[in-house]
Amino acid sequence: STKYGIKFIKKFNILQTIRAEGPSLHLSKSKTPTMGGLFIIPIFFLILLGANIISFTFKLVLLVTIFGFFFIGFIDDYLGIKNQTNLGLNSKQKLMLQTFFSSIFVFYLFNNNLINDNLNFFNDLTINLKHFMIPISIITIIALSNSVNLTDGLDGLAAGCSSIVFCGLGTEILLSNDKNYLMFSLLSFCMSGLCLGFLKHNKYPAKIFMGDTGSLTIGAIIGIICVVTNSFFTTFIISGIFVIEALSVIIQVSYFKITKKLFKNGKRLFLMTPIHHHFELQGLQEEKIVIIFWLINILLVIFSIVM
Repeated sequence: STKYGIKFIKKFNILQTIRAEGPSLHLSKSKTPTMGGLFIIPIFFLILLGANIISFTFKLVLLVTIFGFFFIGFIDDYLGIKNQTNLGLNSKQKLMLQTFFSSIFVFYLFNNNLINDNLNFFNDLTINLKHFMIPISIITIIALSNSVNLTDGLDGLAAGCSSIVFCGLGTEILLSNDKNYLMFSLLSFCMSGLCLGFLKHNKYPAKIFMGDTGSLTIGAIIGIICVVTNSFFTTFIISGIFVIEALSVIIQVSYFKITKKLFKNGKRLFLMTPIHHHFELQGLQEEKIVIIFWLINILLVIFSIVM
């Protein structure tokens, strides 16, 4: 579907605008077709419609939540293309919408006793957090959505890592031997396959970009499956690349603000964030960075399985 989608996107000039603030090497990527999420997420919707999960109401709330993130990403991409700035919704607008859709889902789970109060760690260590699971669940979905979005900065990076994460998540759920969660394992494998199929056209040099339409939604789906199956600790480990990418931005911004307040001159720890840009500016080739990140992600998945 992506192959024919590229022709459709080129026909309607749905092309990427590269921000001047990014690495200068990326300016050559300008006018590359974007919004590739249009050819990943709708297929997942069709799979979800045919899936036999919990109840019709649950499926409806699940579809509404995922569509909500898909809508946020679509609007963000559309505004960026329309304004020719690669800037769509501002961070506050995004966060408000993400919180709204995440809350709908999490409160539905809570009201129907579908959220486990216990936070599971390795070696059967559990901590009962009761109502604290509500904010933790909402934050998890939003954080993963934005983390995948931040990772989507090099050709094939987010698509490849997402495929690996979904494969790891599906395997972990399968190994848990809980029949209630079996369908979520299959859905994870489906998403892994969809991301892998998209990667064929998104790897270096990318013929199409995922866009926020894809990255924000893919991250939300990881978070949703994590919350429903109570796989918080596992997801945190196998999503290590996404976590590091997001943390690099948080650390950079915080350090800059603190040093600016203390010394009247903001300082940076990294050359540029997210951290994949730091390695780019150090002279490492884009393809090498992506392959190294993929390998680290695979190792994290293996570690979580054998742990």
